[in-house]
Amino acid sequence: MATRLARYAWADVEQHLDDQGWSLLPKLLPGKVCQSLAHGYDRDELYRSTVDMARHQFGKGQYRYFQYPLPRIIDALRHDLYARLAPLANAWAGRLHATFRYPPRLDGFLQRCHRDGQTRPTPLVLRYHAGDYNRLHQDLYGPLNFPLQVLVVLSQHGSDYDGGEVIFVEQQPRAQSKAVALQPDRGDAIIFTNRERPVRGSRGFYRVQMRHGASEVRRGERFVLGIIFHDAA
Repeated sequence: MATRLARYAWADVEQHLDDQGWSLLPKLLPGKVCQSLAHGYDRDELYRSTVDMARHQFGKGQYRYFQYPLPRIIDALRHDLYARLAPLANAWAGRLHATFRYPPRLDGFLQRCHRDGQTRPTPLVLRYHAGDYNRLHQDLYGPLNFPLQVLVVLSQHGSDYDGGEVIFVEQQPRAQSKAVALQPDRGDAIIFTNRERPVRGSRGFYRVQMRHGASEVRRGERFVLGIIFHDAA
């Protein structure tokens, strides 16, 4: 996984995250890996819990959280992506005058999470059928959270499903919200702001909030892998 991640121009990735709050990594996972992860959705032994989105008014559809130990590909993704993103997370923390600094490796960060009572793993797979959608939200799970997370689309739009765009809504102070709709291909990953990011203004940096969700799937079945770096309380 580290070799695959090394193919990307990370200075450009970080610049787009700074400017827009999200950045695309095309073809991060091969199609066969995506299919394997989607097919594994029915393997109960892989997961710690299942959430019916309609029951909690999160939208419509279902998702499942992996349990520890994570599958090898998920664990590798989580560790190697974190190592790439921790420097930017610390740069953002500095711009927002936060005192917390993120360790350079995921294991160190998870130790902090576990000491604070956040011990449940948060990587997940979401499954949508026709008519399903995901309301705008933020994945925080406790007081300690990492400012970035990653999704990987495991299905191919146009053949496996229609609709189901990835939606980001940004809220700047004293301004109307800005929405972005993306339709990534199977295997594409999107890194995005988990909660907020710093934006430079005339008086220094200020906080800009971001929420994310998914539009309604119009046909077929759509699977998405979510990589969240902090554990849940």
